[in-house]
Amino acid sequence: MLNRRTFLKSTAATGVTLAASTLAAPAIAQGAKIKLGYVSPQTGPLAGFAESDAFNIQSFLASEAGQNFEVIVKDSQSSPNRAAEVAKELIVTDEIDLMLVASTPENTNPVATTCEAEGVPVLSTMAPWQPWFIGQQGNPGDPASWQPFDFAFHYFWGLEDVIAVFTNMWSQLETNKMVGGLFPNDADGNAWGDPNVGVGPGFAAAGFQLTDPGRYQNLTDDFSAQINAFKAANAQIITGVVIPPDFTTFRNQAIQQGFNPAIITVAKAILFPQSVETLGQAGHNLSSEVWWSAAHPFKSSLTGVSAADLAADFTAQTGRPWTQPIGFIHSLFEVATNVMGRVSDVTDAEAVAAAIAATSMDTMVGNITFNGAGLPPFAAANVTKTPLVGGQWRRKEDGTFDLVVVDNKTAPTIPTQGVMEALA
Repeated sequence: MLNRRTFLKSTAATGVTLAASTLAAPAIAQGAKIKLGYVSPQTGPLAGFAESDAFNIQSFLASEAGQNFEVIVKDSQSSPNRAAEVAKELIVTDEIDLMLVASTPENTNPVATTCEAEGVPVLSTMAPWQPWFIGQQGNPGDPASWQPFDFAFHYFWGLEDVIAVFTNMWSQLETNKMVGGLFPNDADGNAWGDPNVGVGPGFAAAGFQLTDPGRYQNLTDDFSAQINAFKAANAQIITGVVIPPDFTTFRNQAIQQGFNPAIITVAKAILFPQSVETLGQAGHNLSSEVWWSAAHPFKSSLTGVSAADLAADFTAQTGRPWTQPIGFIHSLFEVATNVMGRVSDVTDAEAVAAAIAATSMDTMVGNITFNGAGLPPFAAANVTKTPLVGGQWRRKEDGTFDLVVVDNKTAPTIPTQGVMEALA
């Protein structure tokens, strides 16, 4: 395959001379900026993940380290096909030196796959590692065929972590331990709902029984079949990995149809304040995974600010409550700065990939070290894990919400702020 990397190598080997304006290396020597590509769902159903992008990028570029970089942002429009398309534009047209991407497998996977095919290093986050790694394999159903990547690297938590966090939260309350699962027909839903390697076996090991009524299409407008299945199973706990508009539809229809479980703990859908604010009182005591919060005991390697300070700065500049992606998007630029500071030629893709693999640093989201800790051998070279805790949304008198950490058994260094409460 002729990609950007092999093309540059072949021109060097054959003695073909390109103008200085074509090759990045001479330009860098003259003080040109390092080019970072960033693919983000600025619009569409995943846009909540991108709410802090402008704040984070502006803050990064204004920092001392950011003076050396140019950030080229492309909107994936929450579409996997569009994500792959704009990734190719960043590589071929913009000639980026390093790709950054985040915000669910629908956004990270097509970008990472494109970068791997083109021989361009990519750093991604904010997608559980199983859907990210396994979802990009040629045959996701055959573990023996899975191969590591040369240029794609990822940091986040995995399904094993969310299973532990969810069941730890549920165990704080008395229930019949019957769980209903909402799993869409997408990379996340298929990974979470897989009967062999998804969340079901892990729930069972902790004493919880999962009812899975099957896959549904994202942006569906009728969850009656799922609600009826959960009623029939007497599910007192509902979980899943749902995009925000679908969860709003489900929650409202469940209330209309008289289905009132004691616990609703869902990933993805209620990560953001605006998602629970739209539900009003029905958002009170909804629970989810918490990857980052203002209470996390971490600070920036770029600016030295704490998680609390970063969250407060976001609110001061935007007038909006802090949101979990703030810390992780900030960390992408921390790692990019660290990596590019350890290579002598930022246009050398192999050198940049090797620098990512050798990363060991403390960031706004905790330590990032690609040493394979807590991972199976097949993913050890490309993935590192970040801590995860559990939280609940508490509605205040003015109608806004606070996200309160209620379980930290999997990450004791992150303080709790309350205990699990049942839905009203």
